[in-house]
Amino acid sequence: MSRRIVILGAGESGVGSAILAQKQGFDVFVSDMGAIKEKYRNELQNYGIQFEEKQHTEELILNADEVIKSPGIPEKAPLIQQLFQKDIPVISEIEFAGRYTNAFTICITGSNGKTTTTMLTYELLKRAGLNVGLAGNVGFSFARQVAEENFDYYVLELSSFQLDGMFQFKADVAVLMNITPDHLDRYEYKMENYIDSKFRIAQNQDKGDYFVWCADDPILNEALKTRSVNSTMLPFGFEKVAEEGAYVEDTEIYMNVNQKELSMSMIDLALQGKHNVYNSMAAGIAAKVVKIRNEKIRECLTSFQGVEHRLERYLKVHGIEFINDSKATNVNSTWYALESMHKPVVWIAGGVDKGNDYSELMPLVKEKVKVLICLGTDNAKLIEAFGKVVPTVVETQSMSEAVKNSYFLGKKGDVVLLSPACASFDLFNNYEERGAQFKKAVKEL
Repeated sequence: MSRRIVILGAGESGVGSAILAQKQGFDVFVSDMGAIKEKYRNELQNYGIQFEEKQHTEELILNADEVIKSPGIPEKAPLIQQLFQKDIPVISEIEFAGRYTNAFTICITGSNGKTTTTMLTYELLKRAGLNVGLAGNVGFSFARQVAEENFDYYVLELSSFQLDGMFQFKADVAVLMNITPDHLDRYEYKMENYIDSKFRIAQNQDKGDYFVWCADDPILNEALKTRSVNSTMLPFGFEKVAEEGAYVEDTEIYMNVNQKELSMSMIDLALQGKHNVYNSMAAGIAAKVVKIRNEKIRECLTSFQGVEHRLERYLKVHGIEFINDSKATNVNSTWYALESMHKPVVWIAGGVDKGNDYSELMPLVKEKVKVLICLGTDNAKLIEAFGKVVPTVVETQSMSEAVKNSYFLGKKGDVVLLSPACASFDLFNNYEERGAQFKKAVKEL
C-alpha cells in the first residue's frame, strides 16, 4: 500500500508538493477550501492528481498518513486541530521537499529585509556560476524544483509560518535578519512564541553549519541569552565583531569568514539606506561561506537592481516622485521606508491590520508626512493614530482613487510613498497585486 499524503491548499506550494509526492510514489490528494486557479487546476489534471476545491471533505483528509498544509492555514483551524488529535503529522512544503534533495541550502528569515537579502544572495551565487535555485516565499515552490530540477544550491526565503511546519529540515546556512512584532495574531499575541518560531531556522544545525544574524537587533541579542545555537555563529552589524562576521568602520564594510576578508565601501553599494547595508552584509557573508571570490561579491553588491514592490522608485510625474513599497506589510518595514525619505511625503497606507502598534512611526510621521491617504475597508486605527499629527488625511477605497488624491495633494519636489504597514487582503489578493495596481494608476495620471 502506498502511503497517503493529503495536501491542503492548491497554490504554488501545494501543487509543487503534489507533483513531488506523486513522483515519489505516494497516493496524493489535494484539497482547497477556495477556488483553485485555472493554471493549477490544469496542472493537477495533467498529472492525474486527485483534488477537490471549495470544500474540505473530512473523510478524504483524516485518513492521511501525513498532511502538507499551506502556510496560510493557521494551526488553530478546526481541521488542523482534528489532525493533531489523530496524531497525523502536519508539515510544511519545505520540510517535505527537503527530504528529497541533498542540495546545499541557504535559508533566510526575519521580520524585514528577507526578500531583498534572498534575491541578493541568489544573484551572488548565480553570477558566480553556481547551479542555484530560488524558492520558499519567492519564485517557484521548493517542492516543484526538487521534483523537476537538479540544483546543487538553494536560496530559500522562509516565513515564520513555513518554519512552524519544519521539524527534521536543516539549513546549511541559516540567516536571521531581525525580529520585530509581526503576525502576532498567529502567535496568541505572545512575542515569545513568534521569536521561538523564527529561531526554528537554526534547529538541527551543528558545528559544520553557519548561523548568520544581526548583532544590532535588540530582540535577537536578548533571545540568544536563553537559546543555544550549535552552529558557527557569524554576526553582522555596524559595531565591530569579535571574530568572524561583518561590520562597518567609518564607511567601510568588512566581511571575514574562514579567515578570508573582504572590504568595500558602503557608498558603493547599489542598494542605499541603512537597512540595505544589513541586507548586503548578510548576503555577502552567505556568499563567502560558499567560497565565492571577493571581486564577484563586490561586483554584484555594487550593481544589484533591487526587488519589485520594495522601495521601488517607479516614476516621476510633474516633479512628484512615486515610490512603490507595497511589500511593506508591517510597521517596521514602513519605518525603514519613511526613515529613508528626504523629501516631503504623501503617504498611502492601510489594509488589514495585524495588531499594529503605530507609535514607533510617530516621530518620522510628524517630521516627514504632509498628507496621509488611507487605503482600506477599515481605516479607523490609522486615523486614530495619525489624524491629529498629519495636516491632511483622506480616506479612499480603491487604488486609483488613492493615487489620484496623492497627485492632487502633492506638489513638485514631494514623494508619494505607497508603504501600507498592513496586509493587502481586504482589497487585493496580495501585495504584488497591490503594487501592480499602484504602478498602473500612476501610469494613467
